[in-house]
Amino acid sequence: MTTQTLSPPARGAVRGRGRSKAGDSSQTRPAWLFLLPFVLLYVLFILGPTIYGFVMGFFNTSLVHKGMGSAAGFSNFHEILTSRSFWQSVWHTIEFTIYTTIPLVILGFFLAVLVNRVQRNRWFFRLVFFIPYVLPSATIALVWQFIYTPQLGILSTALTKIGVDNPPAWLGDPKWAMISVAISTIWWTLGFNFVLYLAGLQEIPRELYEAAAIDGASPWQQIRQITIPLLTRTTTLVIVLQVIASLKVFDQIFIMTSGGPGTATTPALEFIYNTAFSDYRVGAASAASFIFFLLILLVSSVWMWITRRQERAA
Repeated sequence: MTTQTLSPPARGAVRGRGRSKAGDSSQTRPAWLFLLPFVLLYVLFILGPTIYGFVMGFFNTSLVHKGMGSAAGFSNFHEILTSRSFWQSVWHTIEFTIYTTIPLVILGFFLAVLVNRVQRNRWFFRLVFFIPYVLPSATIALVWQFIYTPQLGILSTALTKIGVDNPPAWLGDPKWAMISVAISTIWWTLGFNFVLYLAGLQEIPRELYEAAAIDGASPWQQIRQITIPLLTRTTTLVIVLQVIASLKVFDQIFIMTSGGPGTATTPALEFIYNTAFSDYRVGAASAASFIFFLLILLVSSVWMWITRRQERAA
């Protein structure tokens, strides 16, 4: 029985490996140099302020005093967690999220399916639906504030002409204020979900629909058995992005209702804003913002878990 001995690698191969490692390091240096400005800006304006804000939650920091203030321990976090006003603002945020997420997902999908079946001038519909999303939130809020103006607004005038004698005060009635803001937000942001769904629809091969039509499937059966299953990941992405965007609502509510009437539409971010810049209690506002950040982080974690399950199933 013969044994074979493995000869050591040639010197040229060893040198070649050394050169490849040196070449890799020389190629990564320019990449790190290009990333350096972004990393610096990220640390200075995102990571640094986030850490600083979290630390402020443990101090009685105020806008009327210099420095961090006296140590507060966990008292700010305990105060926020036991604050009825904070949890009311969180519920208002969740209420707004429910009012906007469901219609935006369904309408975005429905309109994308309709436009995807259009053979000519599809760009026109994409432009029409996406234009409102490009406009600033302040512009949208002021336009809809004029629409909702009692007696003089477009909506109240139209309802009066069709026989409604006393239209509700849309932004002044606690029952209608949040719904009114949600309607304006749906009109404003619908184009973003529409574009995401339209991009997903264009990735589905036409041959699947043609084969289903030959087999006698109706348009609704094609949507239910082909479109919806193949757009599962797109739908998950749309839902999570919409939920996170709705949880961060602030500007349109602040402009249209200022959290009113009373506190009927005060979202979590406006509660944090009022605590920091109206009550001058930056430490308590930092604690509230960190707790709210954990809520948004939980939603993002659920989305990552769902996405990974979908990838494993695929």
